[in-house]
Amino acid sequence: MKLPYNMRLSALGERQQFYESFNLKKSRSWVGRKLVFAVIIGRHSAIYPAEYVKDKDEPLIIDNYHTLKDVHIQILKFLPEGVYYDRNYYKDFSLCHSYDLRKAWTWDNFLGQQLAFDLDPENVDCPIHGPSQERLAKGWGLGFCETAFKITSTNTVQLYDELKKNYTDVRIVFSGRGFHIHVFDKDTKILTRKERKAIASRYQKYGIDPWVTNGEMRLIRLPYSLNGLSSRVVLPLTVSEVAEFNPKHGALPFFV
Repeated sequence: MKLPYNMRLSALGERQQFYESFNLKKSRSWVGRKLVFAVIIGRHSAIYPAEYVKDKDEPLIIDNYHTLKDVHIQILKFLPEGVYYDRNYYKDFSLCHSYDLRKAWTWDNFLGQQLAFDLDPENVDCPIHGPSQERLAKGWGLGFCETAFKITSTNTVQLYDELKKNYTDVRIVFSGRGFHIHVFDKDTKILTRKERKAIASRYQKYGIDPWVTNGEMRLIRLPYSLNGLSSRVVLPLTVSEVAEFNPKHGALPFFV
């Protein structure tokens, strides 16, 4: 996996250092509601505590907790490459741990889903290294170059400006590699799958991942957590900050 801006995988010890002082209250306050959390231990990095080799590739859901301290303990136990939250809304969170949340759209406990867009630099065509599909065929996988990142940051600003024509509460987050755009307007929560697919199709030109926007992928990186694939903090940014943002110097965890 080729990454620019001195990005690199985080070692287990670095993950532990980061999460020992991690403030989950700050993350939950940014989202603004009770959350179902999830971790992915080592799917892409192949770096994980040896005792969790059987679980390293699958999202592990953290929903049966009493306090954020309980969640923090779980994160420190798994030392994951990524921490996520579930964008779905539920009537009764106590029922989540006994249900397959991948089928939530047909569950009577399901209330809706927060609208989001995922823009990653590996999904854009690069004038230097070629179309995204060609780069994938060459084995780049999740890798990208500085040019692809700059195209993605430009696309993010343009998509934000488009969305602001229709929505009020639109927020940008640097994902550690690309960008997420979150739409918190209440009326978007009840959008149907058909409506979401139409939205994903409308904005596909910006290089978004349609699975996130159409509701297929409900998990998204938790703001202020660590992206262990790049050793960068998942950081909320203003739209003006995005245009000038350089991951070589920005969103650095203290261990870099």
